[in-house]
Amino acid sequence: MISLPAVEEVLADAAVVSLPMRVRFRGITTREALLLRGPAGWGEFAPFPEYADEEAALWLQSAIEHAWLGPPPAIRSAVPINATVPAVAAAAVPAVLERYPGAQTAKVKVAEHGQTLGDDLARVNAVRALIPNVRIDSNGGWSVDEAEEALRALSADGPLEYAEQPCASVSELVEVRRRVPEVRVAADESIRRAEDPMKVVRAGGADVAVVKVAPLGGMRRLLSLADELSAHGVPVVVSSALDTAVGIAAGTAAAAALPDLPLACGLGTGGLFESDVAPPHVPVGGKLAVRAVIPDTTRIEALAAPAERSRWWTERARRCHGLLDKRDGLFFV
Repeated sequence: MISLPAVEEVLADAAVVSLPMRVRFRGITTREALLLRGPAGWGEFAPFPEYADEEAALWLQSAIEHAWLGPPPAIRSAVPINATVPAVAAAAVPAVLERYPGAQTAKVKVAEHGQTLGDDLARVNAVRALIPNVRIDSNGGWSVDEAEEALRALSADGPLEYAEQPCASVSELVEVRRRVPEVRVAADESIRRAEDPMKVVRAGGADVAVVKVAPLGGMRRLLSLADELSAHGVPVVVSSALDTAVGIAAGTAAAAALPDLPLACGLGTGGLFESDVAPPHVPVGGKLAVRAVIPDTTRIEALAAPAERSRWWTERARRCHGLLDKRDGLFFV
């Protein structure tokens, strides 16, 4: 527990950046983030624009934890990561995978608007030809019937490690697990955007939990949830919320502090950016080294968001700080 720093202190050295992406991912081609600096280093505030302030406040809490308190003690020096394959054409898969040297697991985006199951199947099989372990992510894009059809088709030519958020609701995830028991279901949105992250597990809707530092409110909150999930026999996958290098550092620090890490982390998304706020953190042997990240001043200046977007992010951070400040001045991490 630490005291919440004043908003002017939080924003004193803040910088808003806009990172261009190599390909469209999650429907966007640029990723905006507000970076802040505190006594322990840097933090990242980057809730997606459509998120309400109540939800976004947890992302600010995470950024302050990182910059004012720093990471929890690590028990490993590197964490395994999966390659992340956007909804590209099958022919583009080899070029994407080249950015993840040594990766033994790949997460493949499926159920992209405007594409077909045939497109997904071609992409997944193109990945299978190069990487042994394949997991898929549909971001809740299927109905139960569509998920059943897709999972059977996508697992016909080889096993899937798991299917991440095949449907949007908890009840749908439960039904998908009942219909297609041979494919494990991982919950993402049903955990990071839920008031009660354990609801989906208690309902029987998840075999695996995808957890992200910023949406949960920080590294220590992630570790606490992972401990609770472990008691229910549900392993976690620490993943990125399309973070800059600063956010990836928080994710790797959280993963490095977990007692058990049986599954590769989804923390290799830095390769989706054309440029980042720090030099590229290249995986070695399919692993990312745990390290502190200090953004490069020249890069921050080159990637600076337009003035109106900087004002938008600053005002958003102020509103979220006001919500955190209602906790009687105590800031729980």
